[in-house]
Formats: sequence, C-alpha cells, structure tokens
Amino acid sequence: MADGHAGQREWRVTGMDCGSCAAKVRGAVERLPGVADVDVALMAERLRLTLDETQTPPERIEKAVRGVGFGIAAKGARPEKPKGGIVLPDGAFPDAAEAVEIDSEPKETTGPDDDAPISWVKTAKGRLVLGTGALLAAAWALRLVLPAESAHWAFVLATLVGIVPVAQRAFAMTRAGMPFTIEMLMTIAAGGALIIGEPEEAALVVFLFAVGELLEGVSAGKARDSIRALSKLVPKTARLEVGGKTREVAAEKLQVGQIVQVRPGDRVPCDGEVIDGTSGVDESPVTGESVPSLKEPGAEVFAGSINAEALLRVRVTKAAEDNTIARIVRVVEEAESARAPTERFIDRFSRVYMPAVVATAVLVAVVPPLAFGLAWGEWVYRALAVLLIGCPCALVISVPASITSALSTGARNGLLMKGGAVIEAAARTTYVAFDKTGTLTHGRPRVTDVSVLSGSADDLMALAAGVESGASHPLGQAICAEAERRGVGTVAATGGRALPGKGAEASIDGAIVCVGSPRLAEERGALTDDLRSRVAALEADGKTVVIVLCEDVPQGLIALRDEPRTDVADAVAQLHSLGISSVMLTGDNPRTAQAIADGLGIEHRSELMPEDKVTAIRELTTDARVMMIGDGINDAPALAAAHVGVAMGSGTDVALETADAAILRNRVTDVPAKIRLTRATMRNIRQNIAIALGLKAVFLVTTVLGVTGLWIAILADTGATVLVTMNALRLLFFRPAGTPEPTERIGATAE
Repeated sequence: MADGHAGQREWRVTGMDCGSCAAKVRGAVERLPGVADVDVALMAERLRLTLDETQTPPERIEKAVRGVGFGIAAKGARPEKPKGGIVLPDGAFPDAAEAVEIDSEPKETTGPDDDAPISWVKTAKGRLVLGTGALLAAAWALRLVLPAESAHWAFVLATLVGIVPVAQRAFAMTRAGMPFTIEMLMTIAAGGALIIGEPEEAALVVFLFAVGELLEGVSAGKARDSIRALSKLVPKTARLEVGGKTREVAAEKLQVGQIVQVRPGDRVPCDGEVIDGTSGVDESPVTGESVPSLKEPGAEVFAGSINAEALLRVRVTKAAEDNTIARIVRVVEEAESARAPTERFIDRFSRVYMPAVVATAVLVAVVPPLAFGLAWGEWVYRALAVLLIGCPCALVISVPASITSALSTGARNGLLMKGGAVIEAAARTTYVAFDKTGTLTHGRPRVTDVSVLSGSADDLMALAAGVESGASHPLGQAICAEAERRGVGTVAATGGRALPGKGAEASIDGAIVCVGSPRLAEERGALTDDLRSRVAALEADGKTVVIVLCEDVPQGLIALRDEPRTDVADAVAQLHSLGISSVMLTGDNPRTAQAIADGLGIEHRSELMPEDKVTAIRELTTDARVMMIGDGINDAPALAAAHVGVAMGSGTDVALETADAAILRNRVTDVPAKIRLTRATMRNIRQNIAIALGLKAVFLVTTVLGVTGLWIAILADTGATVLVTMNALRLLFFRPAGTPEPTERIGATAE
C-alpha cells in the first residue's frame, strides 16, 4: 500500500443483526486492493478501515457492501435502508414494490430522527415474514380444496418466492469470496428439498428462516437502543445568555466559556461549572448515583444530569463532543473493537467449522447410499438438515451480544469498560491494588496541626502557601486553602518546582524554601531527633506531615489528614467475599499508611514513588490477576502495568485515557460491582456457547438418526440464535451493586 495516499475512512452500515453479518461486511471489503485494518462494529453499525484511494475509491467500498445486502453511508450522513425484501408482483402484497431492492440502490430513511425505531412490519425482513407466511397459509388452504398436485405447486411457489432474495444474497456473497454463509446453506437446503419432492417442508423452512432473521433484527435493535439512549440524555437545546438576555441555541453548538441557564426540571446541556445558584442535581442518568448531589458555585455539573430544585447559571467547560456523555458513548462504541480472546477464538473456530459442516453433510448424503445401499432421497434429506443445523450464527453472536449488553449496563451504572478484552480480564481479577489519595480517600486533605519552630504560625503558613501557590497536588492545595482561611497573605515566590514524591520548593526573598516530606528533610540533614519524635506522634494518628525548610533549616511542621471514603471498608469486605485480596499503595510514610490501612482492613505498601508503584504492580502480577484503581497523573504508569487499570471518574484525563475502565461516580464499592458485572458477563457467555453448541449437537444426532427433519433443523439454527441473543439481553437488567457472590446467580440477573 502506498502509505502516502492511505487514510482512515469510516461509514455507517445498516442491516447488520448478528456476528455473521459483520463478518460478511468485513469479507466484502478486506479483499479489495488498498484496504487494511478493517474494523466492523456490529452494535455501533460502524465500518472503519485504512484505504489507499489510488487503488480503491470509496465508492467501490460502498458498492461492495451494498452488493452483499447492507446499507452504507459515510460517517455523519443519513443512514441507508439495507437491501433485501421479498420479490412479489406489484400489488400482490402491501409495500411489495418498495421491497424489491435487490438490484436497485438502497433508499434513504425518512423522518427527522435517523435512529427512530421503525415498526418491524415496515422493514424488509418483516415483509419477508408476512409474505412467506401468507403464501404458506394460502398453500395449506389450497390443499384443503384442490387436488394434491395443485397444492404441491402452491408450496413450490411459496418456496421460490421466499428463497429468491435469499439466493441472490448467497450468490452475491459467493462472488465476494464467501461461499459458506447461512444464505447459501438455506438456498441449497430449500432447493434440495424441492428436488427430492418435499415442497411443503421447504416452504415451512423458508418461513421459519425469515422469522428467525426478523427476531435477530429485533433483538439487535433492542441492544442498540440501549446504547443510543445514552446520547439522547443530552438535551437538543440550551438557554444561552447573550448580552443580558437568554435565547435557545443548539446544545451541540455551545462553546467553552459561554454561560447557560438551567431551569428546575431541565437537563444540563453541557459539562460545566456552576457560577450562580444552589440546587440539588440528579446525576443518576450519568453516574447511576440515585441521591441528588448538591451543586453550589464552583461545583462541576455533567451534561445529561437533571436540575431538580432551583435555577443554575453554568459556565461551559467542555465542547459537546468532549462532554461526559459523549465520552461514555465513545468508550462504549469503541469498546466493540477491543474483542475478547474468547470472541477471537470463536471467530477462528467458525472459519474451520463451516467447511467441516459442509463436508459432514456431503458424507451423510453419499456414504449410506453408496456403502450400504440405503435410499438416496432419505439421506440427501438428512444431509440438507445437517447443513441447516451446522450454521454458526448462534455461536458467532454468543460473545458480542453478551459483551454489548454488559457494556451498556455498565455505562448506565457509571462503570465504563473499554471492550470485551477488558471484561474478560476483569472477570479473572484475584487482586485489587488501590492508590490512596483521591481513590480510597476523598483527595481533599485539610490541615489539622501547625507546629512552629521559628516565628509565628501565620509566618509558617505564608511561607508554605508561597511555595505551594498554584499547586495541583491535594496537599499543596490544602495548605493554600488553610492560609486563605486564616487570612494569611501568600508571599511572592519564584522558580517554583515540584520534587516528585517528596514535595516542592521555591525561592522567597532570595532564600530557597522547601515544603516536603520528612524523608526530604532527612536527605537534607534537617531531621533532628526532636522533629522525628513530633513527626512520629502525628503520623501515629494517621496524619501526613510536611516540614517547611528555609535554606535547609526547619521552620515548622504542618500535619494534614485526608479522610477515607465512607464506603471503603464495605468495598474491601465485598472484594473479600468475592475471593479477592486488596492492597493500598501510597507514598505516605509507614505509620500513616498503617493507621489508615488498619481502619479499612486492607494491606498496604508505603513510601512508594510513582515508579515504585509500577514495580509493586509488576511484582503482584507474577502470581495474581491484578486490577489497579487510581486517579492521578502519577497513577497512569501503574494503571498501564496492571492487567486491568481502572480510573476513578474524578481523576485526571491522563488517568482516564490510560485506564482500561473507569468508575464515574467515585464510589469504591463500584469496584466489586464492576467485577460482579464482568463475572456475570463471562457466565452469560459460557451459557450462550453451551446453548449454541448444545442444541446443534442434539439436533445433529437426531437428524442423522432420522428423528427430526428440515423444519426442526432451521429451528435449531435460528432458534438457538434468538435464545442466545435473548439470554445476552438479560444482562441489560443486571444490577452490579446487587447481592454479592456466592448467592448471586446468573440465572437471577434479569431481576
């Protein structure tokens, strides 16, 4: 490929209802010259690839996708109707003429909302069900009043009318290099049944196939609707303040820095900061937190949350494409590309499985008649049934259907995960490592003690606040807040710099002033025995101590405490009930860490620099499957080193981008909730695989033995697909914060 001409392109593909549909789209385009990195997302209806337009123009990509029966439109354009339908004479059935789209360009959907649900009756698959059903019923009625031969031809007609669009798709996919598809197997089975004189059964098989495809489409639509509902949480319009007046504008056009009004009962149209007003805000649509959160000036609000009480004026802090809801939707949609190892294995397995099924059917058709002189007609019939049973649709959809439902449920409950691979890894977690500040604690420490060695307490706070002025670290911010509370003016400082893991220093009136840990003071030879005993006493109470040095001479001590979150002990207990150990990783000294850890019932490792946390995670991963929970920039390397990195929702963008998952509502109990959801998902996947393979195995044996026939065979295929999809959809009702294991059962997920 000529890299200089290659670029990424994206389309929306409509009409995909199962994993085999996505495979057909992938197969249609990946063989074209200049095409690479093909990614087809079933639930997001997305086709993304790298394309060298000097070898293949975009129009050829679109033609290839339409050629195998799907609608395609460029990203951002109105989606197309997929091809398909039932071929009937004009007027023979309502809307039949519109349904003849096999050889014509697909039509665009109509209406203001491209994603508005369409009644199944108006879809091509719905018309196929109604048409084939009506013809089958008419054939049965004719059999009651006409001679047997006339009824015979009525069933033949019903079969041909229903199988023609299926056959056309089958041959289109064969030309695209995909001969082993359910459409081809259906065509062979129905055609073979006609040849061996079983038109009634052939017509019934065609009808049942149409019903199964319709149910697949409805099920896939339900799963997609649960994801699209997220993006609809953000209101379409916002009340923008302009020149002292308000006017309604499109929410997606809001710009950072603008001021909007949010009335009681309105949804917040943007991520922003409250600048005026006090009100309770229901954030449950975004975070799943049912208790309204009090918002005052300076507080952060999320797009999609609901203002419950009083008028708020909000300054926009993020553009529409970067707000919380947009990021959630993006994570969920992109997560489809991060496929679980189980899903990748099944994809590889199905490529071998389909040819093996065809070979088995051929053997069933020819070996008994040739080797044992048995009847050709009977064994050809059984071989046709084997073909239908062997279709891997249910197996292929078993994993992505469960993954998509889990991602949607997680997003609704403030538990984001970036794909099936993350879900599978999280389900295997045996050890959870927590950062302390901002994760196990609120991240808002406050000054508790000021111990002066030289000068006054106000002088000490002025020096410390001067060094920490503009600091992003919670301890530095707490020191500045305490100085402001005391009414102490911050002294001017220059040349300020952070000392990672140790503190900060700056130049004040020509002297170097440091605010740092006792370890920094010891490194600089300033930690006397008296200081050491004072520090030990404060740390024994679980406080963090910083020492203020001026030219390496101690000026005093400042003690701070960051209270643990109220739900930490409960979260640790829940993890223990799940068979998971936990540990706290902190840069605090051993005494402070011990005091906090003892109160929470958790192991701890202390005095860890950022690189030490990475080392600790790597040590843990040698014997355990480790999930790391953190929130700060300094946690990003450790998040990346763990098997699963989880960022707290209030954390930095760096942590959120680095992490594999996120907890939006900052509740530590959501860690065990996330693990429960992932374990339930993996159980659901195993159930789906058992359903898909178990039904096929049973009916394969009964078919070869002559107990069941063609119409049961098609039920074994489409029925298994529908069962698998419906079982996966039960995860949409799963409550991650529900009853902990072992009393929780996957059979009780749809509570």
